[in-house]
Amino acid sequence: MPDLPDPDAAISVRALEKVYAGSKKSPPKRALKGVDLDVPKGSIFGLLGPNGAGKSTFINILAGLVKKTSGKARLWGLDIDKDPRRSRAAIGVVPQEINMDPFFTPRESLEFMAGFYGVPAKERRTEEILGAMGLLDKADSYVRQLSGGMKRRLLVAKALVHNPPILILDEPTAGVDIELRRQMWNYVGELHAAGTTIVLTTHYLEEAQELCDRIAIIDQGRVIADETKSTLLARLDRKTLVIEPAEPLAAPPDTLGGFDAVRRDDGAIAISYRAGAQSVAEIIEKYRASGARIGDLRTEEPDLEDVFLALTYSRAERDAEG
Repeated sequence: MPDLPDPDAAISVRALEKVYAGSKKSPPKRALKGVDLDVPKGSIFGLLGPNGAGKSTFINILAGLVKKTSGKARLWGLDIDKDPRRSRAAIGVVPQEINMDPFFTPRESLEFMAGFYGVPAKERRTEEILGAMGLLDKADSYVRQLSGGMKRRLLVAKALVHNPPILILDEPTAGVDIELRRQMWNYVGELHAAGTTIVLTTHYLEEAQELCDRIAIIDQGRVIADETKSTLLARLDRKTLVIEPAEPLAAPPDTLGGFDAVRRDDGAIAISYRAGAQSVAEIIEKYRASGARIGDLRTEEPDLEDVFLALTYSRAERDAEG
């Protein structure tokens, strides 16, 4: 890793604002609205939000590609304004857009990037990184000859040449097939195990749910949630009890009238309930009161997509009302 301090947080942001200038046809756009955020060292941190929420603006400010309007940001303890060179050396960014010289080879691309960061020739890990990304057999092919998935992996490789303690992955598996995605995450897992802090934005919510240990959700330029994954999932109080009747039923029993109960296509009866206010035992008692017998039952927990939709849509509704 670069010669950097040992900070309390990998990324620390306070009151971060970004306002894009308007024009004669459009007013100024406030993309970030006082963002406060800390990314713990050594975490896999998910940054989620709908399109246009401000995620890319946030990342581009950290990467030095967009100038913030106001606020403070530190990368590995270094202020991005007071120490821009060393703070930028603390991160590697994998952007959404595939933008690279088509006439370079992967080997040349990594060597050029390593030189840009001032990595001495004897300390470069070009072969190691190309091998880890499954690109060694294409090391001397032109970039224009690579598939979309290979180009995506090359972006990851380029972000790793200076061995940064923070790796920011902005939709890294978009357009990558399942096998390549698994290979990429295996290597990212190895980096994380070695101490690298990973920041991930993704549209694959199941990916964030599987990989991340802390998640922030940004919407309309504001952070609306920033919690451990388990705490975030627990914020949804609703669960579902699924009963498989011993004998087929045409509809949910009338005794479940006080609950949100539906008959699924497979014949199971799904009852949605609030775990803090209602109990499984109460539901089963009312079900049996109809005379119907239970063949099997199970509960379904909310997943990250449920939480995401609940938080972003409830905010949109509040804004519409206010």
